Amino acid sequence: MVECDIILLDWVADDGEIEVRSRLSARPLNLTFLIPDPLTETARDFQSKDKYFLDSADKVSYFFEASALNEKGELLVEPQVALNKVGHALHWLHPTFKKLTFSEKVKEACFQLGFEDPSVTQSMYIYKNPGVGSEAVVPHQDATFLHTEPVYLVGFWIALEDATLENGCLWFAPGSHRSGVHRRFVRNPDHDSSTCILIHGLVVHRSDLNKSSKSRHAYTFHVIDSKNATYSPDNWLQLKAGESFPSLYKN
Repeated sequence: MVECDIILLDWVADDGEIEVRSRLSARPLNLTFLIPDPLTETARDFQSKDKYFLDSADKVSYFFEASALNEKGELLVEPQVALNKVGHALHWLHPTFKKLTFSEKVKEACFQLGFEDPSVTQSMYIYKNPGVGSEAVVPHQDATFLHTEPVYLVGFWIALEDATLENGCLWFAPGSHRSGVHRRFVRNPDHDSSTCILIHGLVVHRSDLNKSSKSRHAYTFHVIDSKNATYSPDNWLQLKAGESFPSLYKN
């Protein structure tokens, strides 16, 4: 893989991204087409359940801000700011995000990075809502969660709204991709908008709280090279037996 911590692409919106943006702008602030209905029922059924999180590799699942629900699963905030993210199979199960993820410009980017058989492991729609519900993202490496041997991992982070210092933009530690994998997150064996950033799997990055009055939505997905690397069997994200991550070049 090309030796570089992050790459800032000259990203021209295609049909997939235009569709996401048009749906986003057609709703009130933060109330996107990905919020389930009824939201309270989803919250009551799924929040804080480990199995729901661990079984989300092949589903479109909803994850709430830590302060959005009480212990009974009832909303404490407005529905528009209740969700933290949606994941982890938007790239395969949602037609709009599938169109964006498997676009020719994504394939070309992976080709230029030297990926021989890029496979999309997971994807997320990140809300980064303003106000009390927003959470800071601690410094981390994507390879902590989606480890391969050797490390052949890149994250595509696409700004759907402007990212600023006030609303929790991304921060990076330059050169940190040369420091190796710091830690692993594994399964317990006993149970400006239109910007796209390519993030090396080893680069340390974070984002702060959204202290502004505006949201900072983004779509992100991760690609590994299935030919030149082996996906770790103890990664938290695992497909069912017999399934495989969708090949970028073949779809």
